[in-house]
Formats: sequence, structure tokens, C-alpha cells
Amino acid sequence: MNHFIGISTDAQKMSDWGILPDYQLLFWEWVGGRFSLWSTIGFSIALKLGMQGYNEMLTGAHAMDQHFRNTPFEQNIPVLLGLIGVWNTNFLKLSAQAILPYDSRLKYFASYLEQLEMESNGKHTRRDGTPVTYRTCPILWGEVGPNAQHAFYQLLHQGTERVMSDFILFKKGLSDSKRAVFHQNLNIANCLAQSRAMMIGEDNQDLHKHYPGDQVSNTLLLERLDAHHLGMLVALYEHKVFVQSVIWDINAFDQWGVELGKKLALDILKHIDTQSTEDLDSSTANILKHIWEQRNEN
Repeated sequence: MNHFIGISTDAQKMSDWGILPDYQLLFWEWVGGRFSLWSTIGFSIALKLGMQGYNEMLTGAHAMDQHFRNTPFEQNIPVLLGLIGVWNTNFLKLSAQAILPYDSRLKYFASYLEQLEMESNGKHTRRDGTPVTYRTCPILWGEVGPNAQHAFYQLLHQGTERVMSDFILFKKGLSDSKRAVFHQNLNIANCLAQSRAMMIGEDNQDLHKHYPGDQVSNTLLLERLDAHHLGMLVALYEHKVFVQSVIWDINAFDQWGVELGKKLALDILKHIDTQSTEDLDSSTANILKHIWEQRNEN
């Protein structure tokens, strides 16, 4: 088949499926999905951005790699971000983190970081196989800042659960046009207003209007949102995750927590095919029985 390109860790299986050798793109078995965009898996990015755009993304990531590798800890951004996160998690006992980018093009960035951080460091076992005795990765979620302001910022400002927040802001917008500059200034004003409100709060005798302040946040300020700076941003969080995994003494590059569900799903699928609930727990069995009853009624 010369109309297909295969991307896999297994050349033989691609050949068996009919993918010609010249159309096979290989990557290593040890590359986890959440770290794979820098491998041949990134081919889909190249199709969208073009090779120039993808290369710019790689260049940005490489710049962050070199910064992480060569910069003293006192000025090392991934190290500092990781240490701040450990302080917030293990000393301030915060269990949740919000990712708040002030650019609508990063709408899905928080979802990406959910996997990167929670699948990497959501572990309860040290590298030597012993259980951890401290908190590891917090719950992470987020949304584009202006949307989040009308969704869950109420909790961030006045809720009973303290949350650490990462604001992501860009100096420049889409272009230098008057309209683009105006909208970017709105983003900057809103982002800084929210981070300032979280920091200083506001006293008011009417408790409904009282803002306690002293809410933990970082503000990451980048030049602009383009392929180069997106590569830097992704690599920054990758290295932050690694830093925290070293401090917590856990392996950030496995994901055993996803295996049990996949195994049980295959077992339950067999029960569905045979319409049997034998050996199932009562909760699962009763849910299946209800599904079958509803299907038979229809």
C-alpha cells in the first residue's frame, strides 16, 4: 500500500499489514505516549504545521532542554517550577492545581498536562518498590482563563479548598493590528487582575464580598504563542515533571495504574458477549443486568 504511512514500534507488523518499508516510521518501545510528540508520532503535527512549523517546535523544545541541562538551579526554570510545586504539595498540603492559559489557542493544553503530570507522577510507590509516605502529584485541571473566570474562579477566590494555579500569558498577540493588540491587552489585564486578586484579596465586612487572598499562583510569561514558544512550554512542563519525580523518588515513565482497567474491560466484555454475570461483584453484575433488561425492552 503506497497510500498509507505507518507509525509504530514494530516494523514487522506494519509489513504484515501491507505498509511498504519506505513508508514505515519507527519509534522506540520505551517512548510513552505523553512524551511521544518529539518522535515520529509528531508526524501528524508536521502534517498540520508543515515541517518548518514542526522544526520550530523542536527548536523551542531543544532550547528548553539546554536551559534545563546547563543553567544553575537558582535560575533553572523547570527546577524552580518543580520545587515550587513540591513546596505547595508537601508543605502547604495543596492537593489541586489549575492551569490557566490566557490564549484561546491553548484550549486543550490543560488536558494535555493532565496526562503528562498525573500519569507520570500520580504514583504511590517509590522506585525501589516501597510505598511513598507523602503526597505526590496533585489533581490537575484547567481551562482558558477568560472562560474559567466564569466557571470555577469562584472556587479559586472564595472556596474552602486552596488551589495552586499556573497563569500562562503572552506579551504579544496574533498580530500587530489594532484589534489584535486591543484583545491581547484585555488578556493581559484580565490575567494580571486575577493573579493580583488571588494574591492580595480584599477585605469586606460583607463576607459574601470578602476575598481572603494569599492564594498560591505562578505566572509564566512568554514572548508570543508560536511553534517555537509552544515547544519551549511543553518541554518546560516535561522537565518539571521529571524534577518532581526525582524528589518524590518515583518513576515518571511508567503507568501501571492504567493496566488493571484494561484487563478488567476485556473480562467484562466476555461477560457481555455471553450475557453472564458469574464471578462478577454485585455492583457490576446488577448494572449489566439493568442494561440487558433495558435493551430487551427496546
